[in-house]
Amino acid sequence: MEKVTPFLMFQDGKAEEAMNYYISFIEDSDITSITRYGANESGDEGTVMQATFSLKGQEFMCIDSNVTHQFTFTPSFSIFLTCDSDEEIESLYKKLLEDGEALMPIDDYGFSKKFGWVNDRFGVSWQLNLPA
Repeated sequence: MEKVTPFLMFQDGKAEEAMNYYISFIEDSDITSITRYGANESGDEGTVMQATFSLKGQEFMCIDSNVTHQFTFTPSFSIFLTCDSDEEIESLYKKLLEDGEALMPIDDYGFSKKFGWVNDRFGVSWQLNLPA
């Protein structure tokens, strides 16, 4: 086995928008490759056939699904970020909450100094932690 990589399947052609959104506010992050569907291929022309991006050194893969599925993202799988400061956790939570949904507002739940959980505008679930 070479490696393990989280894989995100977006619907409605949102993969590239999501990648650009994430790398815009998570430092040391970038899109490393994008392969797009061409004319007469199985996906909508120009949408993401396969892409890789990196958030703080963690590689992810993603696609735009051209098939409508009966499922989407679920909070049972989330991206966990360990923050370095109050300002960082507050800023990330606010950014991810834009057009998203709060699952657990930022608070002290006893297991860390501050913790928040949110589904972003794309349905991806994020846990933000500021250790004690």
